[in-house]
Amino acid sequence: MMILDISNTSITDSIPDWFWSTFSKTDYLILSRNQIRGTLPAVKFGKMESRGMDFSMNLLEGGLPKFSKNLTYLDLSRNNISGPLPLDFGATALKSLLLFKNSLSGTIPNSFCKLKYLRFVDLSGNLLQGPFPNCWDSSEEGNTSTSNGSSSSNPSLPMISKIFMLNLYDNSLSGPFPLFLQKCQRLIFLDLAFNQFSGSLPTWIGEKLSSLAFLRLRSNMFTGDIPFELSKMKDLQFLDLASNNFSGMIPTSLVNLEAMSHIPAGNGSLSDVVYYGLSLSNVAIIFVNVPSDSGIIGSNEFIHMSMSYNDSLSVVTKGQQLEFTTGIRFMVNLDLSCNSLTGHIPEEISALTALKSLNLSWNDLSGTIPMNIGVLQSLESLDLSRNGLSGEIPKSISSLSALSHLNLSYNNLSGQIQSGNQLQVLDNQASIYIGNPGLCGPPLSKNCSDTKPPPPGAEDEDQDALFMYLGLGIGWATGLSTVYLFLLLNLKWRIACFLFFDRLYDQVYVQVALTWASLTRALD
Repeated sequence: MMILDISNTSITDSIPDWFWSTFSKTDYLILSRNQIRGTLPAVKFGKMESRGMDFSMNLLEGGLPKFSKNLTYLDLSRNNISGPLPLDFGATALKSLLLFKNSLSGTIPNSFCKLKYLRFVDLSGNLLQGPFPNCWDSSEEGNTSTSNGSSSSNPSLPMISKIFMLNLYDNSLSGPFPLFLQKCQRLIFLDLAFNQFSGSLPTWIGEKLSSLAFLRLRSNMFTGDIPFELSKMKDLQFLDLASNNFSGMIPTSLVNLEAMSHIPAGNGSLSDVVYYGLSLSNVAIIFVNVPSDSGIIGSNEFIHMSMSYNDSLSVVTKGQQLEFTTGIRFMVNLDLSCNSLTGHIPEEISALTALKSLNLSWNDLSGTIPMNIGVLQSLESLDLSRNGLSGEIPKSISSLSALSHLNLSYNNLSGQIQSGNQLQVLDNQASIYIGNPGLCGPPLSKNCSDTKPPPPGAEDEDQDALFMYLGLGIGWATGLSTVYLFLLLNLKWRIACFLFFDRLYDQVYVQVALTWASLTRALD
């Protein structure tokens, strides 16, 4: 086996023509992490007999040529490659295709479906658009159907069924949830975030994708209810459905997500994705002999065991966007924020004791915060802001010793703010509780003594005073009405009354005039 590794050597040149012919039979070419410029020559690149090529993290540009037929591993990530994906990929045995963070455009061609041995695909951070091709097994011709019962438009295409990782993050892809994924029952990692996928999630997602450990659909246009079938994903430890148009209630069945109820050991299914051969640089080349149907690694396949996935994942948690690499395998996350969810927060959510981040903000949730929220001892970030939650903040929240981010703002919470060692050291204390007029106590300036309920019996005294004033008012009104009615009906008394008031007016007027004259003379 021949290997050429000139990675991370500060090469700033373009690849010369002689390189392609000289190293055409080299098994593994590793030129990553340099500043290599220029384009990939279509003819010479296609004639290479290499099984693995890693030209990642360079300055390559231009279009993407047809791949050589022997190629099983290709990493051209973090370059400036543009244009469409090849209509004919060429490498029918390709297992790893890493093209993330380029400027690839156009649609994903149907020829993608012919790459039936693909295990790992990362096309994230490009300009791809349009629907994902519907890849079906030719043996199912005439029997394929969509979730709506309509026939598949491409029944003769070979089916991709061995994918373990599919990352389409940050493109402009559209259409429904990719239907061919129901045949990818080994899928562990699926990221469709920041695209334009729409429609409802299929009900088969839980049963057909039961091996998923990472599912992110953030910032799309999905609608409808969150399928309760998601709870069938026993390995799911990262679920992000934020910034869509999901409605209805939070399925109580989500509390059955087993992987969210125990701390990840670091050697689970998600680790298989993180540590698989996603970079040839600085690795030990090892051959193993294992059964071809045993999982990720086939018989006598090239693998490496000392290099992790070198692309970082941008994850929204703790109120900010954080970058994760290998650490993503320890993330236990549930994010349903920025949707139109209604109803209460299930009390049973306390069963997900391994959760590190829980975000239900920007919904229409009502009711109270679960009283047993403090059971989630691993929780580092809790965001319930911008809902219609009411009642008091549970006392158990003060026992969240790992908490580093908390946001309860803009709800209808009331009562005294809880205190605790960890709650006292959180940043931006006042902003955690802003927008809840009924809350009082530190760190807010509102004193709880101003909002204390009246002492026993005070309410009865207030009612007695109210009745007393009401009785006096009625008595005065009744007396005056009687006098006015009597004067109205009796002319003699009315004349006598007017004469009395006239004489009283004259006396008062004379007395005031004399007093005023006396004061005037005294001042002169």
